[in-house]
Amino acid sequence: MEAFSVLVGQASGETAADAKNIAAAAGAGYAYGLAAIGPGIGIGYLVGKSVEAMARQPEAAGMVRTTMFLGIAFTEALALIGFVVFILLKFA
Repeated sequence: MEAFSVLVGQASGETAADAKNIAAAAGAGYAYGLAAIGPGIGIGYLVGKSVEAMARQPEAAGMVRTTMFLGIAFTEALALIGFVVFILLKFA
């Protein structure tokens, strides 16, 4: 990250404080990108398996759908926690 901020700072004539802000923004963006990967994979896996379960047993589709939406909500909470950490890193 330090090399990134040095390169950007040299290219635009930024001061040391500006370079720190650039590095903080880049680090926070990187952290949120990593935080979004897990829930994205989890939701895709969850929905795929739920559709497979509904196709195999259509009479249980209502219960499977309810459980799927609860799982999506809990998995999406992980992405929201990552977003909060992103905001804390950005503005702290």
